[in-house]
Amino acid sequence: MAQLAALLAADDAEAVVTAAERMLAQYRRDAVLSASPARLLVMLMDRLALDLDRAAEAQDAQDREAERRSLGNAQAIVAELMGSLDVDAWEGGPQLLALYGHLTTQLLRAGIDHDPTITRACARVVAPLREAWRDAAESLAAEPAVAAPLDGIRGVG
Repeated sequence: MAQLAALLAADDAEAVVTAAERMLAQYRRDAVLSASPARLLVMLMDRLALDLDRAAEAQDAQDREAERRSLGNAQAIVAELMGSLDVDAWEGGPQLLALYGHLTTQLLRAGIDHDPTITRACARVVAPLREAWRDAAESLAAEPAVAAPLDGIRGVG
């Protein structure tokens, strides 16, 4: 709170904006670092959807730098999703990996061709997947926590 009060009292508008941006960045870092794995997945999917929307808008405007940045972020997210997927953990794993592979190929094509139609098609693929992960995360969060026995666990604390 003291930081906020100091910001409000400051005369230098640029310093206020810079300090506020730093505080927002710290808040975002803390949110990511404290998120559950399920919440992190939802955050990644939300960002993927945002990057796809931004990329399509940039392609429409022929803003190649914004297009490159947004498609690059989207590709990095899909690569992270692919890398963290345990295909043996459930029966749908191989199909999900194939879907991520398809998205990777299409995102590359969208960037090479500067084609917002391809980018929007990727967004339509991501949308139901994003909602499914959100629903799964919410159902996990709604389940009551089960206390695990602490016998034999060392190194806690």
